[in-house]
Amino acid sequence: MRAIAILFAVWLAVAGPARAEGFESYVLAMTWMPGWCTLDGSGRDDDRCRDGGAGFATHGLWPQHEEGWPEFCRSSHPEATRAETAAAAVIWGSPGLAWYQWRKHGTCSGLSARDYFRTVARARGLLRLPGTLGAGAGGGRLTAAAVARTVLALNPGIAAESLVVTCRAGWLAELRLCLTKDLAPRPCSAAVRARDCGGRLLATAGGG
Repeated sequence: MRAIAILFAVWLAVAGPARAEGFESYVLAMTWMPGWCTLDGSGRDDDRCRDGGAGFATHGLWPQHEEGWPEFCRSSHPEATRAETAAAAVIWGSPGLAWYQWRKHGTCSGLSARDYFRTVARARGLLRLPGTLGAGAGGGRLTAAAVARTVLALNPGIAAESLVVTCRAGWLAELRLCLTKDLAPRPCSAAVRARDCGGRLLATAGGG
């Protein structure tokens, strides 16, 4: 948390925050923890990786333009308080992660920190997710398309064009659900869909 704050302060002093210019939609990003822990989290002693990571964890709810996205915006709202980030730790796993997501993305939403955190919780509640993927017959590996089919089967109200599966270093990385500003599923933009891993075979469990 302290390192993140220092780096952000240095960046802010040099460049200053971007001005929010409005946005068209949101992306809800959910990280697949076994992959993240294998590639990053275990080396950082993240408490969520004590047993190798399990299931999906909230990465963030990100305002989107049709091409690109705003970050670190000037906001008319006060900074998130310690009480607000502590409460939001239920969503992210730690107050530090909640604070960082507010600074990077929440400030561009036009919402107060409290309302942004509530909106993230509402968006997260829209998506049913499996706790495991690819174990047993799958041998800990699935194609990105198979991951998408598994998630869509749990969420009949979400169309395939609203969901993107990303990957990194041979692992399942994230699910990204495209939403309107009212949190209704919407087709993902071409820029978001460009990250989809389609038919690639990905590690989802075990040693990768």
